[in-house]
Amino acid sequence: MIGIISDTHDNVFAINKAVEILKERKAQVVLHLGDIIASKTVLYFNGLPIKFLRGNCDGDIERVKEKIKEINGEFLGSFYELSIENKKIALIHAPDKIKELALSNKYDYILHGHTHQKRDELIGNTRIINPGGFYLGDEEHSIALLDAKEDGLEFIRID
Repeated sequence: MIGIISDTHDNVFAINKAVEILKERKAQVVLHLGDIIASKTVLYFNGLPIKFLRGNCDGDIERVKEKIKEINGEFLGSFYELSIENKKIALIHAPDKIKELALSNKYDYILHGHTHQKRDELIGNTRIINPGGFYLGDEEHSIALLDAKEDGLEFIRID
Protein backbone atom coordinates (compact mmCIF):
# COMPACT_ATOMS: atom_id res chain seq x y z
CA MET A 1 0.00 0.00 0.00
CA ILE A 2 1.33 3.41 -1.02
CA GLY A 3 0.38 6.41 1.09
CA ILE A 4 0.02 9.61 -0.93
CA ILE A 5 -0.03 13.01 0.74
CA SER A 6 0.56 16.52 -0.51
CA ASP A 7 0.28 20.21 0.25
CA THR A 8 0.28 19.78 4.01
CA HIS A 9 1.13 23.49 4.47
CA ASP A 10 2.19 23.20 8.13
CA ASN A 11 -1.30 22.02 9.17
CA VAL A 12 0.08 20.04 12.10
CA PHE A 13 -3.33 18.92 13.38
CA ALA A 14 -4.21 17.30 10.03
CA ILE A 15 -0.66 15.96 9.58
CA ASN A 16 -0.83 14.15 12.93
CA LYS A 17 -4.16 12.54 11.99
CA ALA A 18 -2.83 11.53 8.57
CA VAL A 19 0.35 10.03 10.05
CA GLU A 20 -1.74 8.02 12.51
CA ILE A 21 -3.89 6.65 9.66
CA LEU A 22 -0.87 5.85 7.47
CA LYS A 23 0.71 3.93 10.35
CA GLU A 24 -2.54 2.09 11.13
CA ARG A 25 -2.98 1.14 7.48
CA LYS A 26 0.67 0.00 7.32
CA ALA A 27 1.68 2.05 4.28
CA GLN A 28 4.82 0.45 2.84
CA VAL A 29 5.95 3.80 1.48
CA VAL A 30 4.55 7.31 1.86
CA LEU A 31 5.03 9.82 -0.93
CA HIS A 32 4.73 13.50 0.03
CA LEU A 33 4.21 15.44 -3.19
CA GLY A 34 5.42 18.85 -2.04
CA ASP A 35 4.52 21.97 -0.07
CA ILE A 36 5.39 20.83 3.40
CA ILE A 37 6.45 24.51 3.94
CA ALA A 38 8.55 24.80 7.15
CA SER A 39 11.48 22.46 7.72
CA LYS A 40 10.41 21.64 11.30
CA THR A 41 7.12 20.26 9.99
CA VAL A 42 9.06 17.34 8.48
CA LEU A 43 9.59 16.00 12.02
CA TYR A 44 5.87 15.18 12.37
CA PHE A 45 6.35 12.45 9.76
CA ASN A 46 8.90 10.59 11.88
CA GLY A 47 8.30 6.84 11.94
CA LEU A 48 6.94 6.64 8.39
CA PRO A 49 8.83 5.21 5.40
CA ILE A 50 8.55 8.57 3.64
CA LYS A 51 9.91 10.29 0.55
CA PHE A 52 9.48 14.03 -0.05
CA LEU A 53 9.13 15.86 -3.33
CA ARG A 54 9.90 19.58 -3.50
CA GLY A 55 6.89 21.88 -3.77
CA ASN A 56 6.67 25.45 -4.99
CA CYS A 57 6.00 26.86 -1.50
CA ASP A 58 8.63 24.93 0.46
CA GLY A 59 10.89 27.14 2.54
CA ASP A 60 14.63 26.79 3.05
CA ILE A 61 15.16 23.61 1.07
CA GLU A 62 18.56 22.86 2.61
CA ARG A 63 16.98 22.89 6.10
CA VAL A 64 14.12 20.74 4.79
CA LYS A 65 16.68 18.21 3.52
CA GLU A 66 18.42 18.19 6.94
CA LYS A 67 15.15 17.44 8.73
CA ILE A 68 14.29 14.70 6.21
CA LYS A 69 17.64 13.03 6.99
CA GLU A 70 16.89 13.27 10.73
CA ILE A 71 13.78 11.12 10.28
CA ASN A 72 15.46 8.72 7.82
CA GLY A 73 13.30 9.98 4.97
CA GLU A 74 14.38 10.66 1.42
CA PHE A 75 14.37 13.92 -0.54
CA LEU A 76 13.47 13.38 -4.20
CA GLY A 77 13.87 16.81 -5.78
CA SER A 78 11.28 18.38 -8.10
CA PHE A 79 10.54 15.34 -10.28
CA TYR A 80 11.06 11.67 -9.58
CA GLU A 81 10.40 8.31 -11.19
CA LEU A 82 10.10 5.02 -9.33
CA SER A 83 8.73 1.51 -9.76
CA ILE A 84 6.48 -0.18 -7.23
CA GLU A 85 4.75 -3.53 -7.85
CA ASN A 86 6.14 -3.42 -11.42
CA LYS A 87 4.30 -0.15 -12.03
CA LYS A 88 6.17 2.88 -13.32
CA ILE A 89 5.26 5.99 -11.31
CA ALA A 90 6.13 9.64 -11.92
CA LEU A 91 5.99 12.18 -9.10
CA ILE A 92 5.61 15.88 -9.82
CA HIS A 93 4.25 18.70 -7.70
CA ALA A 94 2.52 21.02 -10.19
CA PRO A 95 0.28 19.58 -12.92
CA ASP A 96 1.56 21.70 -15.82
CA LYS A 97 3.46 18.84 -17.54
CA ILE A 98 1.08 16.00 -16.68
CA LYS A 99 -0.62 15.67 -20.07
CA GLU A 100 2.76 15.50 -21.83
CA LEU A 101 4.05 12.93 -19.33
CA ALA A 102 0.89 10.83 -19.60
CA LEU A 103 0.91 10.82 -23.38
CA SER A 104 4.52 9.60 -23.38
CA ASN A 105 3.10 6.19 -22.32
CA LYS A 106 6.06 5.73 -19.95
CA TYR A 107 4.03 5.70 -16.74
CA ASP A 108 1.26 3.68 -15.17
CA TYR A 109 0.65 6.44 -12.63
CA ILE A 110 1.45 10.12 -12.30
CA LEU A 111 1.05 11.48 -8.79
CA HIS A 112 0.87 15.24 -8.25
CA GLY A 113 -0.17 17.89 -5.76
CA HIS A 114 -0.36 21.69 -5.98
CA THR A 115 -4.09 22.15 -6.69
CA HIS A 116 -5.34 20.86 -3.30
CA GLN A 117 -8.09 19.04 -5.23
CA LYS A 118 -8.56 15.27 -5.21
CA ARG A 119 -8.07 13.80 -8.65
CA ASP A 120 -8.40 10.34 -10.15
CA GLU A 121 -8.36 10.54 -13.93
CA LEU A 122 -7.13 8.55 -16.90
CA ILE A 123 -5.16 10.23 -19.66
CA GLY A 124 -4.51 7.58 -22.25
CA ASN A 125 -3.38 4.55 -20.24
CA THR A 126 -1.94 6.62 -17.38
CA ARG A 127 -3.82 7.13 -14.14
CA ILE A 128 -3.42 10.64 -12.70
CA ILE A 129 -3.83 10.95 -8.93
CA ASN A 130 -3.84 13.95 -6.60
CA PRO A 131 -4.54 13.12 -2.93
CA GLY A 132 -5.88 16.60 -2.13
CA GLY A 133 -4.27 18.96 0.36
CA PHE A 134 -4.25 20.30 3.91
CA TYR A 135 -4.21 24.05 3.30
CA LEU A 136 -6.08 25.65 6.20
CA GLY A 137 -8.48 27.52 3.87
CA ASP A 138 -9.57 24.40 1.99
CA GLU A 139 -12.95 22.88 2.79
CA GLU A 140 -11.71 19.31 2.72
CA HIS A 141 -8.38 17.73 3.68
CA SER A 142 -7.49 14.30 2.35
CA ILE A 143 -4.84 11.70 1.65
CA ALA A 144 -4.92 8.70 -0.67
CA LEU A 145 -3.93 5.06 -0.43
CA LEU A 146 -2.94 3.29 -3.62
CA ASP A 147 -2.72 -0.45 -4.08
CA ALA A 148 -0.61 -0.51 -7.25
CA LYS A 149 -0.81 -4.28 -7.57
CA GLU A 150 -4.63 -4.25 -7.68
CA ASP A 151 -4.96 -0.71 -9.10
CA GLY A 152 -7.12 0.21 -6.12
CA LEU A 153 -7.37 3.78 -4.84
CA GLU A 154 -8.97 5.07 -1.66
CA PHE A 155 -9.27 8.71 -0.64
CA ILE A 156 -9.42 9.30 3.11
CA ARG A 157 -10.85 12.51 4.49
CA ILE A 158 -8.86 14.08 7.30
CA ASP A 159 -11.12 16.19 9.55
